[in-house]
Amino acid sequence: MKTVLIVAAHPDDEILGVGATAARHAAQKDAVYALILGEGQTSRGTHRKDTGKEVVDALHQNTLESAKAIGFRDVFFADFPDNRFDEVDLLDIVKAVEEKIRALQPQIVYTHYSGDLNVDHQYTARAVLTATRPIGDYCVEEIYAFETLSSSEWNFDYSAQPAFCPNVFVDITKYYAQKEKAMQSYVSELCAFPHPRSLEGMDVLSKTRGMAAGMQRAEAFMLIRKTVK
Repeated sequence: MKTVLIVAAHPDDEILGVGATAARHAAQKDAVYALILGEGQTSRGTHRKDTGKEVVDALHQNTLESAKAIGFRDVFFADFPDNRFDEVDLLDIVKAVEEKIRALQPQIVYTHYSGDLNVDHQYTARAVLTATRPIGDYCVEEIYAFETLSSSEWNFDYSAQPAFCPNVFVDITKYYAQKEKAMQSYVSELCAFPHPRSLEGMDVLSKTRGMAAGMQRAEAFMLIRKTVK
């Protein structure tokens, strides 16, 4: 059994990026956890304070309902300001990730691709890489970057960072139904197709990634680091 930690910027990213792979880990008796760094929703008004606590609480309840469909052992919330991670000291985000790594001792970590359009995704990726530096008796053996619909595919600034280019494909054919059920819990985050963050968008991406590797459905990742002892 291994311990798996998914570090995501927003509620629903943990499902969009790695939901079916997380379900596969859980089915294999791995201990799967998620750390959601951002509170979600509060960027949709003019000011952060325009979004009431009850809205954020409802979204977090959606996260917990979604987690049951996947098989997460627990989900943790750090409540950094939504889409405003660039206004937070990076060190504070790093420390939030470090705290969970110390507590859970994961061997496998999944997080965002650093070239995503969304600034919170970028800061999350940087924080995870900092928090998982191989210093001393470090526990993390594998780090993977996942793609996030409505962010990874929308970043056309290739001069700064290349597009998401996966080199690891996980067969999720048996677990896709759990991912779809989990995403349905996010009633405020789902959009209508052709928006990528839709059930149809998820369906298309899973089949597209599957075709790239000779599978019915797949989730795709970029291997960031793997330690072989």
